[in-house]
Amino acid sequence: MRLAFTVAAVAIAMAILLSLGTWQVKRLHWKEALIADIEERRNAAPLDLAGIEAILAKGGDVDYRAAEAQGTYLNDKERHFLATFRGRAGFYVYTPLELADGRYLFVNRGFVPYELKDPAKRPEGLLDGPQTVEGLARARLSEKPSSMVPDNDEGQNIFYWKDLDRMAASTGLPAEKVLPFFLDADATPVPGGMPEGGVTEIALPNSHLQYAITWYGLALALAGVVAYAAFRRKA
Repeated sequence: MRLAFTVAAVAIAMAILLSLGTWQVKRLHWKEALIADIEERRNAAPLDLAGIEAILAKGGDVDYRAAEAQGTYLNDKERHFLATFRGRAGFYVYTPLELADGRYLFVNRGFVPYELKDPAKRPEGLLDGPQTVEGLARARLSEKPSSMVPDNDEGQNIFYWKDLDRMAASTGLPAEKVLPFFLDADATPVPGGMPEGGVTEIALPNSHLQYAITWYGLALALAGVVAYAAFRRKA
């Protein structure tokens, strides 16, 4: 009876370890495909806004797709998202871009340090007239990413998470005319150097191979222990 119980326990443990290792291998293939897809999107020729909207209409993912837009910045309506960039504390500046058809696109123009939150302190970077912006499309968030994230402080114009609906409402723009995604501007310099574009971070940790090796290694170790125990038993 005791031997049967031991054999069953070992078999269950082995099945669990092998299953976890195989699951991590599947996750590895998924993550590698995702990384390759993102690299292809961001390095492709920029799509115009109609192209981005067509992808969304088909239920596709627009995150990190190279895109471009033309319009005029509404500099008096910029919103500020609390952020750090290259070790500095400050804000990402989200400014509505008014398009030729009367709609609006929120553009993440880039980073400004905390002391330059007030746009009056960086007048050179408040671009006037028609502009062409290239960068990466970013999907909107449907909800606060975590309960640990503070609520947005619209009164102080400080956003702790990118709530597109509230960003638009706080500027007085009609929700139905705001495109349902963002555009992160590239690193093209602007007069005065601020905001500093090209802030998009693409960090997708990929430790699945190490995890798979760990689980398979434990399975191999268990097999070794069982083999040694069987050898000792016969001896």
